[in-house]
Amino acid sequence: MKAIWYERNGPAGEVLQLGELETPAPASGDVLVRLAAAGVNPIDVKRRKGARGQTIKDPLVVPGFDGAGVIERVGEGVEPGRSGKRVWVYEGQWQKPRGTAAEFVTVPAARAVPLPPGTSFAEGACLGIPALTAHRAVFADGPVEGQTVLVTGGAGAVGAYAIQFAKLGGARVVTTVSSDAKAEIAADAGADYVFNYKAENVVQRIADLPGGGGVDRIVEVELGGNLEQSLAVLKPNGVIAGYASDAVMEPEVPFYSLAYKSLTMRFILVFLMPEAAKRQATADITRWLEQGALRHYIARRFPLAETAAAHERVETGAIGNVVLDIAPDM
Repeated sequence: MKAIWYERNGPAGEVLQLGELETPAPASGDVLVRLAAAGVNPIDVKRRKGARGQTIKDPLVVPGFDGAGVIERVGEGVEPGRSGKRVWVYEGQWQKPRGTAAEFVTVPAARAVPLPPGTSFAEGACLGIPALTAHRAVFADGPVEGQTVLVTGGAGAVGAYAIQFAKLGGARVVTTVSSDAKAEIAADAGADYVFNYKAENVVQRIADLPGGGGVDRIVEVELGGNLEQSLAVLKPNGVIAGYASDAVMEPEVPFYSLAYKSLTMRFILVFLMPEAAKRQATADITRWLEQGALRHYIARRFPLAETAAAHERVETGAIGNVVLDIAPDM
């Protein structure tokens, strides 16, 4: 099979290479998926660079956690009728070296989720890490109906799904962005209020919202950098669900400021979501896909041979998802 891999950490253009690898066989409980498309996420870039402690431990690494395609073969113990079915996959590279930047990938059967006919493979490849993270961040602390949810970075891959999920859950959604182009995406995703944090006083704008200021929950893309703002806008017993903190990677926790509002700080790592939460997330996402209720924001699509350029596009801050077209004719 054709695949992209790296044998050492470093810049995309220097270490990523295209070649032929042996097609893997599905182990017991696994499925082999012929991929039509794969997602490229920030974690793929960071691991390739050696960040987060992800240095090379195997002879080679095929990057990529997310993708979509058709089940080619099933392993022992998997329903044979799943062969030939359209699926989107997640955790393709979790705790193993070979992921979705290839023509084939093996994943546990539960990680290959039926893809409704109205959703393209490229759109299916957008789900995985962004959609599961968004679902967990929005719903980990219960229903959001009637609540006000703040989604920071509402035009990002996670943020755009979080806006949609919170709206589908019955929440009023506020989001922050840094440009007019990002504001258009956030508004299109369904946000009720979109504030440009570079041009507006977000704390004051939230305080002035109809029906009383303050938010019940925050889906947070920059926990450390936004913590002072979060403390100012959260209502008592509110929740910060943080999934990233790149600007301030080791934030200090202002204990008494949190305690005297009885706030909850929740940390989201998609791979360690409880299995029950993953099942609920995939069930909800499937239902919304079948209803045609979700929008997917693809920033750029690249052929597999241009994976290095796809990684570089993510590094420069793509607005939306970056997708590899592996077999666009499928």
